[in-house]
Amino acid sequence: MTAENCSVATNFTFLGLSDRRHMQQGLFMLFLLVYGVAVVASVGMILLIKVDPRLHTPMYHFLSNLSSCDVCYSSAVSPKMLTDFLSKHKRIPFDLCAMQMYFWGTFADMESLMLAVMAYDHYVAICNPLLYTVSMSRRLCTQLISVVCVEALVDSAVHTCCTF
Repeated sequence: MTAENCSVATNFTFLGLSDRRHMQQGLFMLFLLVYGVAVVASVGMILLIKVDPRLHTPMYHFLSNLSSCDVCYSSAVSPKMLTDFLSKHKRIPFDLCAMQMYFWGTFADMESLMLAVMAYDHYVAICNPLLYTVSMSRRLCTQLISVVCVEALVDSAVHTCCTF
């Protein structure tokens, strides 16, 4: 009869970038600054596009969605990473890790697909400038963004399920 390993792990433990306390505090401040600048810049872009009526065109609508994607993308991983810099025990449960991976993957996919949609928007604007407003209607923009969201959610679900 063979002996089996019956232990069950329920957490991942992060080793971190450094085990020196002063180095961890410096890294915390650096990453907090980068995260804060990224969030403030993206939220500023969204607010600017919402406030200025001249920016209510498909190109800026996509750019606003890309900025909101950036906020969510950076917020999927950064808060946990920042708390781990300051905590003594750097652990994450499997289910929280899976959820974090799902959201990170979703927003990464959304960002890539949104860039592809923006490339298509620019292509239509350059190739058919006189028909641009007819071709890129508000309805088509909404449909493109909906397809991007659904595709990203499904793709991330598949990858997360296959990983865990």
